[in-house]
Amino acid sequence: SAGCRPWRRRCRRGVPAHPDRVPAVPRCGLAAGRSYSGGGAYPSVSLACPLPGVPKAVFAAAEGRERFETRVTVLENGLRVASQNKFGQFCTVGILVNSGSRHEAKYLSGISHFLEKLAFSSTAQFGSKDEILLTLEKHGGICDCQASRDTIMYAVSADARGLDTVVNLLADVALQPRLSDEEIDMTRTAIRFELEDLNMRPDPEPLLTEMIHAAAFRDNTVGLNRFCPVENTDKIDRDVLHSYLRSYYTPDRMVLAGVGIEHEQLVECARKYLLGVQPVWGSGQSRGVDRSVAQYTGGIVKVEKDMSDVSLGPTPIPELTHIMIGLESCSFLEDDFIPFAVLNMMMGGGGSFSAGGPGKGMFTRLYLNVLNRHHWMYNATSYHHSYEDTGLLCIHASADPKQVREMVEIITREFILMAGAVGEVELERAKTQLKSMLMMNLESRPVIFEDVGRQVLATNTRKLPHELCALIGQVKPTDIKRVVTKMLHKKPAVAALGDLTDLPSYEHIQAALSSKDGRLPRLYRLFR
Repeated sequence: SAGCRPWRRRCRRGVPAHPDRVPAVPRCGLAAGRSYSGGGAYPSVSLACPLPGVPKAVFAAAEGRERFETRVTVLENGLRVASQNKFGQFCTVGILVNSGSRHEAKYLSGISHFLEKLAFSSTAQFGSKDEILLTLEKHGGICDCQASRDTIMYAVSADARGLDTVVNLLADVALQPRLSDEEIDMTRTAIRFELEDLNMRPDPEPLLTEMIHAAAFRDNTVGLNRFCPVENTDKIDRDVLHSYLRSYYTPDRMVLAGVGIEHEQLVECARKYLLGVQPVWGSGQSRGVDRSVAQYTGGIVKVEKDMSDVSLGPTPIPELTHIMIGLESCSFLEDDFIPFAVLNMMMGGGGSFSAGGPGKGMFTRLYLNVLNRHHWMYNATSYHHSYEDTGLLCIHASADPKQVREMVEIITREFILMAGAVGEVELERAKTQLKSMLMMNLESRPVIFEDVGRQVLATNTRKLPHELCALIGQVKPTDIKRVVTKMLHKKPAVAALGDLTDLPSYEHIQAALSSKDGRLPRLYRLFR
C-alpha cells in the first residue's frame, strides 16, 4: 500500500523500517520474547552460548584401537567365538559353518541347498518356524540363512538385550533341527519352483555364474553345482542330511560371530549353549571331510536356449545371447588378491542403460572401451570370485545373437589389453573406488558380521578396514601387469547361453587369449 512505500525506501538505504525499533544486542540466555498476534512469545536465544539449565553435552570419543579390533576366543571343543564392537541398540549374531556345495563330492549334489531352505524350521525346543519368528519378534529380531560354495551362514539381527535368547535359538537351529518329513517335502517343492524360476528370469547372471564355475573347475570343488539338480530332490531325505551334517557340522568347523555386543557376554552364551551339546544326528560313523584342493581345468559349457520370450510385457527385453569368459586368478589368502581386486574395479563395466558419474564406474575400461564404442552391446561387466584355494576373474557380455562373434573378439581383446600399460589416473581411480566401496559396505552391521565370520573361519583372525585400505594403496602398475601375465597363461573358461549359432569355437577363443614367445595374439594385432 501507499503507506508502506516510505518504509521500503528507508530499508533500501539501510535504515530500519521502523525508526523506533533498534536491533537488539545478542545476549546469552533467554531474552525477552517477541509478541505475536496469538499472544504467545518466541524467545530470542543466541546459538553461540550454552542453553541455561541444559546439561553439558558429552561427545563420543575413541577409546583406543582395542575397541575396534575383532576379538577371537577358541573354546575347548574348537569352536571359535569372534566379536566386533559397534555402537547401537541392535546386534547381528550368527553361526558360520565351513560347509557348502564344494564339499558334496562324496554325497548327493544339492544337500547345502536343502539345508539353506530347511533353516529356522522346527527344532528340539521350537515346534515350528512360526514359533521361532514369534520368539525373535519379542526382541525385534529377524533371521536368515545363506548357503554358498564354501560356507553356510545362520544369522539373526535383534536387540542386543536378547543375546541369550538369540544364541540359544541359533544353537538349536544349527545342532537340533527336527527335519520332519513334512518340512522336507515342502523344501522339495520350494527347490523345484526355484529351479524353474532360475531358468525363466530375465537376469541370467546366477545361471551364468553356475556355468562358468562348472567350466573352470569341471567336476571338482567349487565347480560342483550350488543348486540341487531336479533329479536329486526326491533322493535327499533325513538320513542323507544327517550323514552330511555328522561330517561337517562339527565345532572345529564353526564360528560364532557377533557385531554390536560385548565379547565376554558372547563367549559366556557360547559356553552355555554350544559347549558339550550333543547334536541330533549323534556321533556315529562319518564319511570324513573332503579336503580336496580346487583343480582349475578350463573349458566351455554351452546351453542353447530360446531367449525371445524371457521377458514379456509392454516393453520386453530384446533377445540376447550371453557370454561369460573367465581365467583363474588367486585365493583370497594370497598377496595377489588385492591387485586382482583393484584390476576387477578398474575393468568395472555394467549395463548399457546405466546412468551416473565416475562413482558409478563410467570411467572404467569396459565402459570406455566397450559400451561407449559399441552401441549394440547391452552389457559388459567384470566379476571376481575368490575362494580359500583359487579364484576366477570373469567378464560377462550380452548382445544380439547375430553379433556374438564380434562380441567375443571384443572381450578377448580386453583381457589381452589388461597386460598392457596401466595409466596412473585410472589406477588411482580404481583404488579410490575400491576403498570407497569397502568402507561404505562396512557401514552396515550385517556386512561387518559376514566379514568377521568369513575371515575368522578362513584365517582365525581378521584384517581391519584400515589395513586393507593400506594394502590397496600400495598396488602399483607393475603389480597389475604381473598378475595379468600370470593369469593369461591359463586356459579360458567359457559359459554361453542363448542362440549360439555364431559362437566361435573354444579353440578360437583359446588361441585369441594365448601368446607365444611374448608376442600378442593375432586378434590383438588385428584390433590395434
